[in-house]
Amino acid sequence: MSSFDEDLFLKGLEQRKATLGAEYVEANLAAADDFTRPFQEAMTAWCWGFGWGDDVIDAKTRSMMNLAMIGALGKMSEWEIHCRGALTNGVSKEEIRAIIHVVAIYCGVPQALECFRVARRVLEET
Repeated sequence: MSSFDEDLFLKGLEQRKATLGAEYVEANLAAADDFTRPFQEAMTAWCWGFGWGDDVIDAKTRSMMNLAMIGALGKMSEWEIHCRGALTNGVSKEEIRAIIHVVAIYCGVPQALECFRVARRVLEET
């Protein structure tokens, strides 16, 4: 990595841990091998360092945006991870419900039902 990439990586690593939890992030990085490590490093720098690393949009709002977008894409494993992160970033149960309603309106009821199933599981853990 260049020093610029290293700075973004470190910034991203801090933000990623703050949202998803240090244990989860460290386990992901530790599980990376020669095949997946470059992606983990790039994703941490780009998504979390560049994307989440500015102060223009606060972490709570970013989490809400992510739930809507990831829900729209139907990527439920990622949605579950980001649902936990959204709670960490101050998104309330009621706000998660409202986000799922938006997913229902724009992406369909079946997708919203998937989001509700995952959200219920995550909320029961807390």
